[in-house]
Amino acid sequence: MSSATPLIDAPKKGPGRLIAIIVVAVVVIAAAIGIGVAVAGRGGSGAAGETVRIGVVGASDPYWKTFTDAAAEEGITVDLVDFSSYEQPNPALTEGELDLNQFQHIVYLAQYDVAAVADLVPIGSTAIYPLPLYSQEYTSVDDFQPGDTVAVPDDASNLARSLLVLQSNGLITLKDGGDIFSGVDDIDESKSTVKVTTVAADLAATSLPDFAGAIINNEYATKAGLSTDDVIAQDDPSDPAALPYVNVFAARADDADDPTLKKLVQIYQDTKAVTDGVVENSGGTAVTVKVPVADLESSLDETKELVEQNG
Repeated sequence: MSSATPLIDAPKKGPGRLIAIIVVAVVVIAAAIGIGVAVAGRGGSGAAGETVRIGVVGASDPYWKTFTDAAAEEGITVDLVDFSSYEQPNPALTEGELDLNQFQHIVYLAQYDVAAVADLVPIGSTAIYPLPLYSQEYTSVDDFQPGDTVAVPDDASNLARSLLVLQSNGLITLKDGGDIFSGVDDIDESKSTVKVTTVAADLAATSLPDFAGAIINNEYATKAGLSTDDVIAQDDPSDPAALPYVNVFAARADDADDPTLKKLVQIYQDTKAVTDGVVENSGGTAVTVKVPVADLESSLDETKELVEQNG
């Protein structure tokens, strides 16, 4: 993914709006390509010379060329299918137009599966694009004082994730540990150091001087001239609360054990030129991760349950 949009955010109106968008996308794409039958699983043998179609958003990012060249050396031809919208790759994968896609984190995948009654699954992790905390007053989270106020984006997806970032860095405590739907009301103020206020995501950078700190999306931080060197805290990829925000390769459930697809995940994860390219393309913000598939699957199941409960 490009550095301007390092992670896919849920729509600002919450999961209800996302469901509507996804359902419309499924109908439109299915109608456009005339699909009316179920698609069988690949059932591939991993034979050399096989072609795999992978849906992405941002095929021109340089690391994809590095990846496809590395795959070709292993006898696998990768056909990158570039989409202009995040709503498109999942329906295309569901309907068999793709073999894999790679553009989303687990939260987005869970929301799609629930809304579209689909069964896409993660078969490998790629990277997490941390959500950063900035401050013009402090250089460390240890410097924050009781009663300080931190601003966070007010849209549902980034709000919950921002609170988890503050919790993982010891600035607040969320009741019941927090989840992808946590809000300001879920903060246990008696156990928290800072107070939290919400601002529009596109105003967080300009509001930074007014607060002790602010969570600012990468795209807005870059536009405001903030450097990654100015980040004083961000998601901890090792924190279980950050797992739903790990980006993944997704496949249809029937193809989860396909040896060719698993080989492509391995190539992506183990080719240093690819992972270095991912980090460089993100402006140095991406953290590449190799999460066991079983953990990705468990996170997906747990996140889908939360989506269903809050839908």
